[in-house]
Amino acid sequence: MKKVLIVEDDQSIAELQRDYLEISGFSVDICSDGVSGLKALESGKYDLVLLDIMLPSMDGFEILRRIRDTIDVPVLLVSAKKEEIDKIRGLGLGADDYITKPFSPGELVARVNAHIAKYERLKSKYGNEKNDTTITIRGLEINKEARRVFVNGREVNMAQKEFELLLFLAQNPNRVFSREDLFERLWGLDSLGDVATVTVHVARIREKIETDPSNPQYIETVWGAGYRFRV
Repeated sequence: MKKVLIVEDDQSIAELQRDYLEISGFSVDICSDGVSGLKALESGKYDLVLLDIMLPSMDGFEILRRIRDTIDVPVLLVSAKKEEIDKIRGLGLGADDYITKPFSPGELVARVNAHIAKYERLKSKYGNEKNDTTITIRGLEINKEARRVFVNGREVNMAQKEFELLLFLAQNPNRVFSREDLFERLWGLDSLGDVATVTVHVARIREKIETDPSNPQYIETVWGAGYRFRV
């Protein structure tokens, strides 16, 4: 049975989400604030997190940032905030999806199912690759099977989409990809957000793997064209 963690301070919404997920065969835990949500994630194994943005003491963006620093799990943001900048910010921080309140419970369940299935396909894909499981370029090492990244022997934590973007570029070295192409390949045409999400993710990857992010040695910007992984 798949296990979902709901971090939501509105009890009625949390219970509605729980009821529909349990009817669909999920095991569900609810936390009403970010601190207890992070503790639950540290102590339990979850297949997906439904995370509200407007929470007491610590907002969803900060919680998401902390999750992505330590835990590899699909995260769906749920919020009444409809501004596009909030969606872009959430996706840029590593959220896998952004659902706006009020939402259709059926759509919520469908998205939860879809993201868990996608995550499992990715894990299976990387786990079944027996050859060439590691890409090593200068001081950068990308282990596809373990989904781990090392810079000069030091491991750096990558959110799911950050890892996918870095791996895709590294597997296609010296080729230029536009932001539109990268967004379509890695997020899909029907995903929320826009190509600005790619820019945010590239910036976050550079902060983690580059000695000087303002003068990148791995992911280069080709002005007017897109990005290229330089080998």
